[in-house]
Amino acid sequence: MESKGLSRNNRENKAKPKRKEIIEKRKAMDALIKVASAEKDYLSAFPAFRHYQISGLSAFLESGRGDKLYSPVKQFIQNLLKANMEGPYGSEWPAEEKVKRREMVAPEARYVFVRNASNASSVEFLTTSELEKTSANCVEERGPIVGFVHFRFVIEEELPVLYVYELQLEPRVQGKGLGKFLMQLIELIACKNHMGAVVLTVQKANSAAMNFYLCKMRYVTSTISPSRVDPLIGVEKSYEILCKTFSNEAKAILEEPLELVHSV
Repeated sequence: MESKGLSRNNRENKAKPKRKEIIEKRKAMDALIKVASAEKDYLSAFPAFRHYQISGLSAFLESGRGDKLYSPVKQFIQNLLKANMEGPYGSEWPAEEKVKRREMVAPEARYVFVRNASNASSVEFLTTSELEKTSANCVEERGPIVGFVHFRFVIEEELPVLYVYELQLEPRVQGKGLGKFLMQLIELIACKNHMGAVVLTVQKANSAAMNFYLCKMRYVTSTISPSRVDPLIGVEKSYEILCKTFSNEAKAILEEPLELVHSV
C-alpha cells in the first residue's frame, strides 16, 4: 500500500509544473510580448494589406502607437468612439468614456489606422518611420482617418494573446468589407508574433458587432467571458469576451467545451 501511495505522489508531483518551469514559461511569454510590442510597423510584413480598394472606397493603412498620437488624431478617436459606442453602452458610457480616453494614449496601445486615399498620393506607401517624420500640420495631406483598430499584446490566462480593444469605423465606410479586412490583418499580426489567440470584448447590446464576430469572423464566446464563468453573473454583465485561438494550448484554455466548464 505504501509503495502505491508513493507512486501516486510521484505521479502528482510529476504532473504539477515545477516553480522553475512556471518562471521560465512566464519569462518566455514576457519576451514574446516585448518583441511583439517593439515592432514599429505591423504592416511591413503584410504589404498586401497596406491598401484597401472596393467600389466607392479607396483606403490605405498605417501603424501607430498610443504615446505618439497627434492631438487631431486623439480628437478623432474620441469623437468616433462616442458616435459608435454611446448607444451600446447606454448609462455606462460616461464612466466608460473616461476609461477609453486613458487607454487610447497608453504606451502599450498599438494602432492600425485607416485613411481615405481619395486625396492621398504616394504618401500611402510610406513606412511608419517615414510617416512619423511628417509634421502634425501635414496630417490631413495623408488623407482623413476613417477608422482604426486599437490592440495590445498581453498575457491572458497565462497565454500571450493579441487583445483588440477597439475596432471602429465611420458609418460611411461600414458595410464595405473593411472590418473583415482589418480583423484578417490583426489575426495575421497575432500569428506572426506567436500569440496564442486574438481576444476581444463586445457589448451585448451591440448586436451588429456580435453578429460580425460570431458569424462572419467565426469567433467564439471564451471561457473567460462572464456568461461562461458563471451564467448567473453573465446575466448581470453587459458584455461578452470572444476569442479565436491559434494553438492547441490556447484552444484548451480559452475555448474549452461548455460541458467541461460546467463539470468542474
